[in-house]
Amino acid sequence: MRALAAGFALVFASPVLGSDAPVWRAVDESTGQIRDVEGLEQLARDFPDSGNLRLRMLQPLLAAGEIEKVMETLEWLYDRGYVFSDVARQQIPKLLEGVDPGRIAERLLAEGEVIEASEVLATVPAEAGLVEDVVPLARDGSVGVTSVSKKAIYGPGPGGNWIALNLPMANDLSGFATDANRATGWVASANVDGSKDKQELFVGLIGLTGNLDDTLYIKAPEGVTVSDLHLAADGALFTSDPLGGGVYFATFEDEALQTLVPPGTFRSPQGLATSADNTKLYVSDYRYGIAIIDLETRQVSRLASDIPVILDGVDGLWRYGNELIAVQNGTSPMRISAFELSENGMRVVGHRILEQAHSEWTEPLSGSIDGDALIYVGNGQWDRYIEGELKEGMEALPTQIRRLPLASPAQ
Repeated sequence: MRALAAGFALVFASPVLGSDAPVWRAVDESTGQIRDVEGLEQLARDFPDSGNLRLRMLQPLLAAGEIEKVMETLEWLYDRGYVFSDVARQQIPKLLEGVDPGRIAERLLAEGEVIEASEVLATVPAEAGLVEDVVPLARDGSVGVTSVSKKAIYGPGPGGNWIALNLPMANDLSGFATDANRATGWVASANVDGSKDKQELFVGLIGLTGNLDDTLYIKAPEGVTVSDLHLAADGALFTSDPLGGGVYFATFEDEALQTLVPPGTFRSPQGLATSADNTKLYVSDYRYGIAIIDLETRQVSRLASDIPVILDGVDGLWRYGNELIAVQNGTSPMRISAFELSENGMRVVGHRILEQAHSEWTEPLSGSIDGDALIYVGNGQWDRYIEGELKEGMEALPTQIRRLPLASPAQ
């Protein structure tokens, strides 16, 4: 990595609590409205591993005539493998008139390395609609998936056909999780797609016991839209609201979700994963990075990094040994990363790109760890839907469920 100017390093230094626990700055919708250079530079100090934030800085820096800071920002993105679109790569040199074209070209990757390491495990038929999440059902490779648009779970039926399981009062179904023995499954139920429902539907977590008469319901607080879902090894349930910003928890015996972190701390919390000792919850904020919640004190810290990486744009998040596996569909190129954690789990000390710019991807979404592999939705179809319905001229496509080995060569 080319050395950055000393002044730039000072601008993007990060405040730290103690020696290893950086502050998580509270963010909300208004934080996204910050457009002035001074305000954005402060955000960059608070979130030094956010690629989305660096992109937000480019236009204000250009408008302020801060050309060298623009070049430094381009270098920051280059060092972390960011690839601009063809249109942007043509436009950027025009905006930097007077700068040596060679300097600009050095900071613009032409294309990202294509890494294709997964295989298709299953193909969900198009009639399942907008598939969001997947869990393993048995050791034979069979899986179950949630459908947002159909408000149903789909799984294998007789003769290899897929069948729908419709749950009473189910809303859009998104997050899906099972325990280690696959005896109980949980799904998140809420209006995540803005559909115009004709009746009031259940919002919260639904527990599947194998008997519909014994279905469990854990209600969400008023106004909360649950989506991502994590079932910890100790049986605790965690869920996030990517629209409202809160993070919630419950046990199997609860009838209502409890607030772990209220709205106002995260902008768009999504993926969730607990530490090996179940004392910390990792939360991906799509815009700003990965947070760490101390489950005893509920103090929120920021996952720091000792190496140059992008830690935002994370949709799905899981822990695999001492690594966090992240589906980063909010960066370019889209990728699935493995972030090696320090011994105390507070810092990133290593990074592997497991898959990137796959030729069969549209948008990789969520999934589950299954042994030494990640099974995930390979071709998300959010771009084909609006308010729960297919856009005009669009049709639903079959959904690929892919299996990605996670073990490193050293393992």
